[in-house]
Amino acid sequence: MDTHKLRNIGISAHIDSGKTTLTERILFYCRKIHRIGEVKGKDGVGATMDSMELEKERGITISSATTNVSWKKHQINIIDTPGHVDFTVEVENALRVLDGAILVLCSVGGVQSQSFTVDRQMKRYGVPRLAFVNKCDRVGANPEKVKEQLCEKLGHNAVLMQIPIGLGNDFQGIIDLVTMRAYFYEGENNEIVLERDIPADKLDYANEKREELLDAASMFCDDLAEAFLEGNETHEMIYEAVRAGTISRELTPVFIGSAIKNKGVRLLLDAVLKYLPNPHDMENTALSPKNEVIPLVCEDNKPTVGLAFKLENQQYGQLTYLRIYQGVISKGSTLINRRTNKKIKVGRLVKMHAASMEDITSASAGDIVALFGVDCALGDTFTDSSINCSLKSTFTPEPIISLALIVADNKSKDALSKALNRFTKEDPTFKTFVDEETGETIISGMGELHLNVYVERMRREYGVSLDVGAPRVAYRETLAKTVNFDYTHKKQSGGRGQYARVVGVFESSGEDDNVFVDEIKGGVIPHNFMQGCEKGFKSALVKGALTGFPIIGTRITLNDGHFHPVDSSMLAFEIAVRSAFRQIYSNSNIRILEPVMKLSIETPSEFRSNIIALINQRRGLIVETIIEDDFTKVEAEIPLSETFGFATVLRSASQGKSDFSMEFYKYKELPLQLAEELIKNLEEDK
Repeated sequence: MDTHKLRNIGISAHIDSGKTTLTERILFYCRKIHRIGEVKGKDGVGATMDSMELEKERGITISSATTNVSWKKHQINIIDTPGHVDFTVEVENALRVLDGAILVLCSVGGVQSQSFTVDRQMKRYGVPRLAFVNKCDRVGANPEKVKEQLCEKLGHNAVLMQIPIGLGNDFQGIIDLVTMRAYFYEGENNEIVLERDIPADKLDYANEKREELLDAASMFCDDLAEAFLEGNETHEMIYEAVRAGTISRELTPVFIGSAIKNKGVRLLLDAVLKYLPNPHDMENTALSPKNEVIPLVCEDNKPTVGLAFKLENQQYGQLTYLRIYQGVISKGSTLINRRTNKKIKVGRLVKMHAASMEDITSASAGDIVALFGVDCALGDTFTDSSINCSLKSTFTPEPIISLALIVADNKSKDALSKALNRFTKEDPTFKTFVDEETGETIISGMGELHLNVYVERMRREYGVSLDVGAPRVAYRETLAKTVNFDYTHKKQSGGRGQYARVVGVFESSGEDDNVFVDEIKGGVIPHNFMQGCEKGFKSALVKGALTGFPIIGTRITLNDGHFHPVDSSMLAFEIAVRSAFRQIYSNSNIRILEPVMKLSIETPSEFRSNIIALINQRRGLIVETIIEDDFTKVEAEIPLSETFGFATVLRSASQGKSDFSMEFYKYKELPLQLAEELIKNLEEDK
């Protein structure tokens, strides 16, 4: 396979922007499927990429799905990712292995709350992207305004590559600003594309927008800049300039259309080939056991390096999705899992198409494949014996909400154990433990929807008979003041003793992270003992004195100390720091923090006062209210503890006409009265 003709792309967006609908059209036009399925299973079948029954019922993407298509002699691997923030780790893992992405935006909603999250994730992994403004057939559609929001809200250098012919119910076609041709759609399902001259009434506007495009693109190509001034630029010059700007992530080309009406999808596929990078265009690196950076080259004759970015438990064993960064993987070849250093033999090698698969004998550098029957963890690196390196793992946010599971019988206990083993392996944001005091099984995750989906899957897929306890919020504790310490740990009981003295400052870090600062000078504490000091600090933060919840937002600065040449050890300094912190912390003014969510509600303006009252009743803070004609967008911050059952109350307050999305924002101090109530409840539960 010619990897210059390969694209690894993801489709990401805010919930209900049309990602899965767009993917369904791409599959249809690339002849991967012969009929178009609809989200929410309105056609009795559901979308191809939403293969899970729960996905079809709820009309949402829960698990990222992979497929591969062919378009104009190019191969495209596509990952359709979830929009709900509860399943954000699926997006993280997908973006980690992609070379490019399509950021889908609603032409009415524009840049929405989850758009910020997705954009942040793309920036984290350096993924170049195109923007596709979908739903141009909706009343109130305004692609140009969405383009401006991309610039103002997300900081993109966005430029329109196309403009619409009509909008809303009058959306007839698209004008390409590079070729200056108009495309109209006819037929029962708009399957016929007619290329025409630009309508006379749109020509001046098209020329104006084309000039803006050329002005932006010429920054990435000197030849185009010169030709633009002379008025003899070519299409190829524009393509090359826009491609260079896109790959460097300094330009975001914006395309328009309506996926559900089959308009603009084929032009978007052309844009994927023209502007998004192939595996050779991207710089990827790995780390050696000594933390030396090793550049990875997308060539078949190099040592094999691949990353496991998604796991699924199938009927016949674990299915491991793998991105090959360099080298070749063949059926029967031997790979080494660099986390465990265990060898595995490649038995069955497949290409995925949603839930179905196609057996292959080998796969080249740059490709995305799946292996059967390999025991590994998410983020494991696989190599051949000629290279020893590991790829950087993905960012994993901490869970913020918990539920207690009560199981009825022993048969269900065994089934629950199997389900939890599988789900915690597949999803690092889903965690579980047994409460030592109550004996209850506790599951933790990213939100109500996240946990509800897993509970429903336990019941359906594993036949677990269970009841669910009340949701529990993951509170945190923090130090309220700056405290100096001078602590000596001394233990002598015959033979070699323990001695360590640590001097420094405990204070607030001003953020959610805990920070360890080493300001030791003159070797008063040997450098090899500092690892023990940091370990002692981290172990002291696991459980707070007031509530038992973890401690965050704390900084320790070590600036002095003393050691004994015989009795001092790493363990002694670990105990010294841990004991110093616990002694000071339990006698300090401790603050309890609660998780606060960023809430975005879109509602008809007639319900605006109801919505604002609802937020105020739940200790929410209105950040911004945007009123556009008969439509209102409310941005707010609301404590997680006040969001349980919010969907039901919102539906009631707006006759089911409002949509909302939430994501974790930050931890804030819990009001004193509520903090006292929380402590009292926790003591009663003991």
